[in-house]
Amino acid sequence: MKKGIALLLALALCLGALAGCSQPQSQASDPVTGPSQGADSPDTPKDPVTVTVWHDGDEGIMQTIADQVNAQLADDQITVVFEKKTDMPNQLKLYGSDAANAPDLYFYAHDVLGTFVAMDILAPLSDVIDTSVLADHLSMTVEAGQIGGTQYLLPVYFETLVLLYNKALWEGDIPGTTEELYDYMVAHTDAAAGTYAVVNQHTGAYNVSPFIYGFGGYIIDEDGKPGLNDPKTIEAAEYNRKFGALQADGDYNTVTTLFNEGKAAAIIGGPWLVSGIEAAGIDYGVASLSDIKLPNGNGLAPFSGIQGVGVLKTALADKKDAVAKVLTAMASPEVGVDLANKSGCAPANNKSYDDPQVASNEMIAVIQKTASTARPMPNIPEMNAMWGPAEAMLTAINKNGADPAQAAADAQAAAEQAVADMQ
Repeated sequence: MKKGIALLLALALCLGALAGCSQPQSQASDPVTGPSQGADSPDTPKDPVTVTVWHDGDEGIMQTIADQVNAQLADDQITVVFEKKTDMPNQLKLYGSDAANAPDLYFYAHDVLGTFVAMDILAPLSDVIDTSVLADHLSMTVEAGQIGGTQYLLPVYFETLVLLYNKALWEGDIPGTTEELYDYMVAHTDAAAGTYAVVNQHTGAYNVSPFIYGFGGYIIDEDGKPGLNDPKTIEAAEYNRKFGALQADGDYNTVTTLFNEGKAAAIIGGPWLVSGIEAAGIDYGVASLSDIKLPNGNGLAPFSGIQGVGVLKTALADKKDAVAKVLTAMASPEVGVDLANKSGCAPANNKSYDDPQVASNEMIAVIQKTASTARPMPNIPEMNAMWGPAEAMLTAINKNGADPAQAAADAQAAAEQAVADMQ
């Protein structure tokens, strides 16, 4: 009897084991219901994902980006939320490696990129997406997002210097060369009466960059070597001096006030001046600096600032796929079109300019054209040490009558010391 019971128990165990081994097969394909709805099925509801982006910029611009990206990713249940952080770069310095408090992405100008890369808080874009998504972007904007040949920033829009002129005051066409521009300034400037043809911040490195880089000089190279005593930089500073002599004092408040009050026919500046110009009721036009040629035949080559998005390493642990889709959406021409039409931004994606409304925007079209000669501001941390020495050099030359070579030598020594102090 006991033997029979033991045999029955053994048989039951075997049948149970066989049933257990065959369970995955029956779940994978049921003859009645068909394939089971496993985790990889397209019909499985996706869990909602929120991707946070820190910024310190215009909230209207960020909302424009969020609206377009969220519309593109609605079916994926991915939502982008922009959070404004005052002094965002320092906030990232505090929390960039803190998985509990860091954002997933940040949105800011490209010039802080080197600092964040040195902190080792950013992931290369190639760790998240195929960087071929940048194939249609203006090459200058792509270059701005690289450190040591590695892409860390996805460019979204950019700014650069242009020539803005008062249509009621400017006479004739915009000159095609700097020599013709200078002749126009001589003929139409009356400093004693307080009226000027063209005004510019002629002692600031940013606003003199069109001459410096157009001549082939540089402020600092990608290896952190200052270039204030480079022969081409000195040549540019000396050439700029004669223009500065006809451009009033040269500080920001002075030149913008002169233009907005109708005492200057033109100003070298950027789209950030437009709101004040429009508030003053000025009918203005815009011309590209790249169309104005230096004696060496090169177009003026101004600095450019590129706004874009970078990825925090801490986001890749559990949001990599969502972040990849957000980056791809941000790179789309549709985002650029919305930014141009709603917020007046010049898109980094070249295809955005195929939109008729974007193409008809004079400011945006001119900024796009200027990208052909514009140079991204250096994105290495050492650039922060260059503004003071460069301004001291230009001030010495333009206001104090210093010898350009000596002023450059003094500024170079100060810059090299400032860079060394950062090491």
